[in-house]
Amino acid sequence: MRHAPASERVWDPFVRVFHWSLVGLVVLNLWVLEEGEAPHEWAGYAAVTLVLLRVVWGFIGTRHARFADFWPTPARLRAHLLAWRRGESRTATPGHNPLGALMMLTLMGLVLLLGLTGWLQGTDRFWGNEALQDLHEALADGLVVLAGLHAAAALVMGRLERTRLVKAMFTGVKERY
Repeated sequence: MRHAPASERVWDPFVRVFHWSLVGLVVLNLWVLEEGEAPHEWAGYAAVTLVLLRVVWGFIGTRHARFADFWPTPARLRAHLLAWRRGESRTATPGHNPLGALMMLTLMGLVLLLGLTGWLQGTDRFWGNEALQDLHEALADGLVVLAGLHAAAALVMGRLERTRLVKAMFTGVKERY
């Protein structure tokens, strides 16, 4: 079993700014800005732009920001779940664990789908299309549920791994206690 250092630099400034900017844009679009109005649309486009930049950063960024460091392959997921079954879940991994990576990729995919369905609603072909509007709203509802699950998992995993995960997303350093 690997002994983790007391603290480790994990999240670079781009990842942290991306994360909190995306959180802010999602909160604005869901609960502050009026649906269908220009500020709502621009916040959506900004969120899509952030995700696309994060995808690029996943190939060229720092070690723990790269997809190669955390991509949730079936083998990594299986090993992670088997470790959980054996009670070895208390050892923190640098960066995302495979389930956290799967959640992150799912959330980013939802943001991209929201951007696409939102943009399509403004096109001549799909203007006023209720099915597309319903899909857009369902995707937004799904994003809220999964983002809530993501936040809860960060709190639970931080506790189980004795790691300050939320603080790490502000400072970039994972501290163990």
